[in-house]
Amino acid sequence: QVQLVESGGGLVQAGGSLRLSCAASLSIARINVMDWYRQAPGKQRELVASITTYGSTDYADSVKGRFTISRDNAKNTVYLQMNSLKPEDTAVYYCHADQFGRGPSFGFWGQGTQVTVSS
Repeated sequence: QVQLVESGGGLVQAGGSLRLSCAASLSIARINVMDWYRQAPGKQRELVASITTYGSTDYADSVKGRFTISRDNAKNTVYLQMNSLKPEDTAVYYCHADQFGRGPSFGFWGQGTQVTVSS
């Protein structure tokens, strides 16, 4: 079993930045796909960003140019750098990992970290 622990959330004003971290209980070099999802109040959980072991990344259109996902295999950690934050970015952000990138119904989830962006 893989344990994921998110950190770095908090309250920030619009236009500010936050850096989320997801620490894994084992080497993420063995996990092909790691993702960040988010769920805002009253909305479905959505994929924000993903990264593979090859370094290939994908982003939701709403965050392109503002968010950057990265991974540090030596630290067993994946990051989400969030810049130019908007109130609509307010959500609980979840780290997700799956060997095969099969989607949110598979793999392992962290407990989530709250991000609140005020206007």
